[in-house]
Amino acid sequence: MKIFKGVTVFTAVVLAVTLLSFSQKKEEKLKEVSVETSSETKVAYFASGCFWCVEAIFESVNGVEEAVSGYAGGHTKNPTYKTIGTGRTGHAESVAVYYNPKKVSFQTLVTVFFGSHDPTTKNGQHPDYGSQYRSIAFYKTQEEKQIIENTIKKLNEDMYHGKIVTEVKKMEKFYPAEEYHQNYERLHPENPYVQKVSIPRLNRFKRKFPELLKKEKH
Repeated sequence: MKIFKGVTVFTAVVLAVTLLSFSQKKEEKLKEVSVETSSETKVAYFASGCFWCVEAIFESVNGVEEAVSGYAGGHTKNPTYKTIGTGRTGHAESVAVYYNPKKVSFQTLVTVFFGSHDPTTKNGQHPDYGSQYRSIAFYKTQEEKQIIENTIKKLNEDMYHGKIVTEVKKMEKFYPAEEYHQNYERLHPENPYVQKVSIPRLNRFKRKFPELLKKEKH
């Protein structure tokens, strides 16, 4: 171990531990996402490709108060953007959707989910591929699970001919993503990916479900 002149091994070790602790606290701070909600707010969770895109889609829906990008569906604790990119954490880029059930139902959110991506593509949504981009509809209650499964059954019968590969998983733990991922599409409209992928995907959704959108403020 190379030690700078005048610094003892003990001091170097203490410094290293301090820096590691600071790094961990910084990471934790990045994951403190504040969401202002009403007392009636419920939360639903979905994964369908890049969370920048998914977050923007759900935030355009009337009755949705906020959408938070994060990670879910895996087996490792405290995943980060870097670690899920390895494909070994089991987690997928996911979104927590905070909504008012008096304005939008869980069924409608499930409809938005399936109507805004290709649920027949395994491990990815163009142009992003890997298990971290797979399609997952999460549930917290048996009622939510039944709604998801009934929707899949109907879609398979009506248009996908049994080809839907979406996973139906119980929500165990949602980890908010790093702060810089939150509201990324809205805050970075100049980003090439946002321009070529996120915005076109959002616009396709808006054309498909105009009746579900929030009224634009003038």
